[in-house]
Amino acid sequence: MDDFLLYALLAGLALALVAGPLGSFVVWRRMAYFGDTLSHAALLGVALGFLLNINPALAVTVGCLLLAILLVTLQKRQPLASDTLLGILAPSTLSLGLVVLSFMHNVRIDLMGYLFGDLLAISPTDLAWILGGSAVVMGLIVGLWRPLLAITVHEELATVEGLPVAALRMTLMLLIAIVIAVAMKIVGVLLITSLLIIPAAAAQRHARSPEQMALGASLLGVVAVCSGLALSWFKDTPAGPSIVVSAAVLFLLSFVLPRR
Repeated sequence: MDDFLLYALLAGLALALVAGPLGSFVVWRRMAYFGDTLSHAALLGVALGFLLNINPALAVTVGCLLLAILLVTLQKRQPLASDTLLGILAPSTLSLGLVVLSFMHNVRIDLMGYLFGDLLAISPTDLAWILGGSAVVMGLIVGLWRPLLAITVHEELATVEGLPVAALRMTLMLLIAIVIAVAMKIVGVLLITSLLIIPAAAAQRHARSPEQMALGASLLGVVAVCSGLALSWFKDTPAGPSIVVSAAVLFLLSFVLPRR
């Protein structure tokens, strides 16, 4: 196997495994629009990284984390509805990133790669960044699974039981931000949330417990990554969109099987 294909496979599998349980929380808490806003803002992080001459991956990660904190703060203190606020910030941050990039005439940027992913161009440094970020997120999800599940089922009851609900909610937002930042290279800023949501939504129909849904979402994500890479390799299609199409096909197939 060629090195670039091996790097792409390892990166895609790492993201699929961690996106399963995290995407389950996104589906349960109806946070798809929140993740979509963070993914659009990732391009602004790329632009600022080139502008400030720092590593784009680091700039995207820091930018997503800061925006997640800002979103949670604004949702508590501003009079607008949450979906209205997210509807304003998502296109605004994406457009601002594109405007900033347009002024950098001395920097060559593969804009399509950032928008739709460039999985087959992953370098050893990118792979290390993706594996490290995925490992951190997976470790935190495993360690905080029960508290995160408790605040998802019933926040008021979790508060009565003494759980730090606000801190746990913020932690979940930051975990989503980290996954979006490391996934940008794989499926691009316009398709990141689909890899979080589609496998989890497909697994939800046939899961009997939260743990089964999280595990099923990870397995479906792995299948989608392998299928998308195979399609890209043999048919010369873009890798990121091919993975998303494979996940969408699996979601449609989930309706064929009787619901458990």
